[in-house]
Amino acid sequence: MTVTIGIIGFGLRAGLWRHAHRPEEGFEVVGACDTSERGRADAAAALPEGALVTGDLDELLGLGLDAVLVTTPDNHHLVPTLAALEAGAAVFCEKPLGISVAECDEMLTTARRTGSRLYVGHNMRHMPAVVQMRELIQQGRIGQVKAVWCRHFVGHGGDFYFKDWHADRSRSTGLLLQKGAHDLDVIHWLAGGYAATVSAMGELAVYGDITDRRDRSGERMHDWYSLDAWPPATQTGLHPVVDVEDLSMMTMRLDNGVLASYQQCHFTPDYWRNYTVIGTEGRLENFGDGPGGTIGLWNRRHASAADPDESFPIEEAEGGHGGADPRLISEFLRFATEGGSTQTSPVAARMAVAAGVVATESLRSDGSARPVPPLPADLVDYFERGQTA
Repeated sequence: MTVTIGIIGFGLRAGLWRHAHRPEEGFEVVGACDTSERGRADAAAALPEGALVTGDLDELLGLGLDAVLVTTPDNHHLVPTLAALEAGAAVFCEKPLGISVAECDEMLTTARRTGSRLYVGHNMRHMPAVVQMRELIQQGRIGQVKAVWCRHFVGHGGDFYFKDWHADRSRSTGLLLQKGAHDLDVIHWLAGGYAATVSAMGELAVYGDITDRRDRSGERMHDWYSLDAWPPATQTGLHPVVDVEDLSMMTMRLDNGVLASYQQCHFTPDYWRNYTVIGTEGRLENFGDGPGGTIGLWNRRHASAADPDESFPIEEAEGGHGGADPRLISEFLRFATEGGSTQTSPVAARMAVAAGVVATESLRSDGSARPVPPLPADLVDYFERGQTA
């Protein structure tokens, strides 16, 4: 039997369709929906011959699809996800799950009511660097985790996040949520808990002063990306609306007592993320987050700064995001057809959004500590059971 798959939103992340289209294994991408002329043109050029390309969501869902990939901009995740769940399709929703807590909760509630399977594209749970660090933690190599620190150097920030819809808070809420959702989810995963209280500070420190703006509708990120744009203040052609922060700092107290911090900067010269995990018997830290990088483990006492007691090369894997994307889609296809447990989690995805939303509220007011709304226990239970009644 062939499992039919549709793509909703044919932008940059729509390239995941290539990992999903496996006709030799019984998985076929048969259609795509995009409301933009550019998206439909790209889909028509890329998808297999005979695939439906439309701007009408009802027409796509009318194919009776078994599964869909929702890869629209963040503020357009909700409507197609709900429609596909109501139609009985298994849904892959790209991260972040939504741009508000209410959106996320509506998706989870709808998935439970319809019984349709919901999966969230938190691909970093499949990145070798993150998986290896978690395995070392689970092996007890640093004792009980007490603190997690993450520094995210977003060196491509001016190109990737300030020249299109990401720069408009009405469409993204803010980059502490939009970009940070990955890292907040990883912090939760490594620490084994969810943020219960958060606070944050931030500024639009560099890109708000750039007056060269233009509407890039119909363009894609790689149409304008260039390493020649340096220093950051020399960027040109920013989005007409730039009202999200390019520098932010967030602190968290998790529900299991772990303390965590997250720092994000969009005008650094380098682009990578650094995690430090401190436990009662040692600490971990990654240097680089892809092939060629290493994970350092310190678990002996030293008189001063010291090289790691052990070093682990970050594993190489083929595919985007350090090999995470193919593994992510493989897990989704298995889950869509067979069910069972998954490395990603709709509950965790919602909690990452909730932490980012509340931290953004703190950042844009007085920086005070604020509670993160928990998810109702019955929804948590449903999803932790693998979405079975």
